[in-house]
Amino acid sequence: MTSPATLSAAAEATDPTKWSARLWGMLITLCIVLFLDGLDVSMIGVALPSIGAELDLSTSTLQWLVSGYVLGYGGLLLLGGRTADLLGRRNVFLIALAVFAIASLAGAFVSDGTLLIITRFIKGLAAAFTAPTGLSIITTNFREGPARNKALSIYTVFGAGGYSMGLLFGGLMTGLGWRWTFLLPVPVAVAALVAAWYLVPKDKPAEEGGHDILGAVLSTGAMLLLVYTVVTAPEVGWASARTLGSFVIAAALFAGFIAVEKRVKYPLIRLGILKKASLVRASLAIIAVAGSYFSWQFITTMYLQETLGWSPLKLALALLPVGLLVVSSAFVSDKLVDRFGTGPIIAVTLVVMALGYLAYLRLDIAPNYLTMLLPALVLIGIGWVGFPAINIQATSGIEDDEQGLAAGVLQTAMQVGAAIILAVTTAIITSGVHTDRSPAAMLDTYRPGLQFAAGVAIVGALVALTVYLPKRRKTAARQDSAAAELKPALEPVG
Repeated sequence: MTSPATLSAAAEATDPTKWSARLWGMLITLCIVLFLDGLDVSMIGVALPSIGAELDLSTSTLQWLVSGYVLGYGGLLLLGGRTADLLGRRNVFLIALAVFAIASLAGAFVSDGTLLIITRFIKGLAAAFTAPTGLSIITTNFREGPARNKALSIYTVFGAGGYSMGLLFGGLMTGLGWRWTFLLPVPVAVAALVAAWYLVPKDKPAEEGGHDILGAVLSTGAMLLLVYTVVTAPEVGWASARTLGSFVIAAALFAGFIAVEKRVKYPLIRLGILKKASLVRASLAIIAVAGSYFSWQFITTMYLQETLGWSPLKLALALLPVGLLVVSSAFVSDKLVDRFGTGPIIAVTLVVMALGYLAYLRLDIAPNYLTMLLPALVLIGIGWVGFPAINIQATSGIEDDEQGLAAGVLQTAMQVGAAIILAVTTAIITSGVHTDRSPAAMLDTYRPGLQFAAGVAIVGALVALTVYLPKRRKTAARQDSAAAELKPALEPVG
């Protein structure tokens, strides 16, 4: 299947990063949709207390407003990416975006907790199709190299910006009423839908292929059950029969999925793609970035807002530097990748992010913003500068007809990995809850969770470094070997 890169062919003939107005419009439209996906993950957190008070929902029910989105998003990403490759990226993107807008509108008007959770799940399901599809639209319309690096850098910065700016928008919207957190995405999604209709080029479905229904059922069921089990384990107990039984069933479903993929004519996922070292490295890196950040953000929100009494808006403004750094990175990330490559960028930014979490461990019951919080926030924000490099690394060298699959694998790693790490973080801090609700006692409760988040980032940094350094040593060894072979030929005879 050939790449539909005709939109940019003429411009790329002279300058690969000089694009037409229509190509820019398509890219910005896709960026806005990814921004909404990220925004929906973090914006709801600020509104939870208001939702619980108005609808009389328990804490465990409120948790599902977050978990429901993650279940839909993380559980169906692989199916979303493969469906885009098989049925056509434009059609899948438009349908999923329309579903997202409708579910957002419905969520703003329901007054039942169960219905609200259902709308969140549907929104997550829609995002599971728009995110990998949008990424594959970009990678098949921009040539690999500087043009694609620039486009992916801009695209992924918008995604990271949605995650990091969610608290700010959540604080602003909750001030007007929690229903505005559901209404805000509606007009934006509708405008993006109209723009995508005109700007995203039509593409043909795969000429060969089929629907691996059994594989889709097994993989989706395994993913949903795994995320569900991890999310509910802190409440029912990690060693409970229900948790252990669910893990066993999830493992059996995964084993069945692998067995089916090895035998079916048109597999949902070509298992050979998992042997792509760059995709595996990128997946591990994105788990470390997202898992550590979501855990840190969750604890920070709980402690500063619930324990120290900060308002949602004050909290959002305090964390704004992270979002600003993410946005500003759009101007430099592609240039950094072109100059240094993805490996060094990912390793350095993960190291800096880990240092930020370590600096944040100095948190006390009366934190000074300028001397304690701001330095840590700046370091953590710099960590997100490597986010575009992770996406570039994941899709590098992948054939056009598997770009959606590679994007789905990466996004699945991010969502499911982050959900698992956040669930473990929640279990850690829940085990330390006691009757003393003073700031000092609560900080003692939350600190192990902060240490765990820092540990995740440190492990991610070490993995990035250890994978990158041996590669250089191996290259040097090959060069030395080649030099040794050439030496006899270069020595004078006699």
